[in-house]
Amino acid sequence: MAVIDLNADLGESFGAFSIGRDAELIPLLTSANLACGFHGGDPRVMDRTVRRCREAGVAVGAHPSFPDLVGFGRRALDVSPVEAETDVLYQVAALDGFCRRHGLAMQHVKPHGALYNQANRSPDLAAGIVAGIAAFDPGLLLVCQPGTELARAGEAAGLTVAHEGFADRAYRADGTLVSRSVEGSVYHDPGRATEQALRMVTEGTVVALDGTVVDVRIDTLCVHGDNPEAVRLVGVLRERLAVAGVVIQPLSEVVSARLA
Repeated sequence: MAVIDLNADLGESFGAFSIGRDAELIPLLTSANLACGFHGGDPRVMDRTVRRCREAGVAVGAHPSFPDLVGFGRRALDVSPVEAETDVLYQVAALDGFCRRHGLAMQHVKPHGALYNQANRSPDLAAGIVAGIAAFDPGLLLVCQPGTELARAGEAAGLTVAHEGFADRAYRADGTLVSRSVEGSVYHDPGRATEQALRMVTEGTVVALDGTVVDVRIDTLCVHGDNPEAVRLVGVLRERLAVAGVVIQPLSEVVSARLA
């Protein structure tokens, strides 16, 4: 029996700016990655989003980024491993304050945007991120793509690594994501995204943009909360997964079953 977690990046609104359809999306998920103020989110948004997740029974994780509010965390910054470590520690600790306020234990950490992508290729940046997570709580799951420097750093540090696949993003032949600057890198058609997601869950493969078939064994599927089609996409995806006999479970349960 195949099992999978469904996650999305949420809580990215801040101040007068509203991003995503969090209230509609949260009930469709099993895990949520919440912005911690560096690329999106603010104290009120963090508080409100944690509360909504608790009420819906959705597990919460931190979604730390480069300190890049203007660029929405999608610009690569030249930071040292120590800067990455302390920036991640700062953001994870901030979100945990709101989790404690609402009686919710944090489940995981998933880096955002350029921080995530750069750490996939940079051992030093990956080590800094992992050190920040471990300094706060080595029991937190690290969500990242399999076979990357970030995954290797997490495993080397003794963290439990949860492997992530993306329903609405195009892949490269090396298993990493196609840059958002490339046309067609983000899938807005729920049908196409759902087919990719089902293939990853049921067959363990994904077809890269150049046609290469890539092995991708995953524990969780991500749909980006700022994708205008996110709510519709997750709704269709849940229906298709149910038809295929796939069980949707929180990430901690999926990983525990894999490691048992």
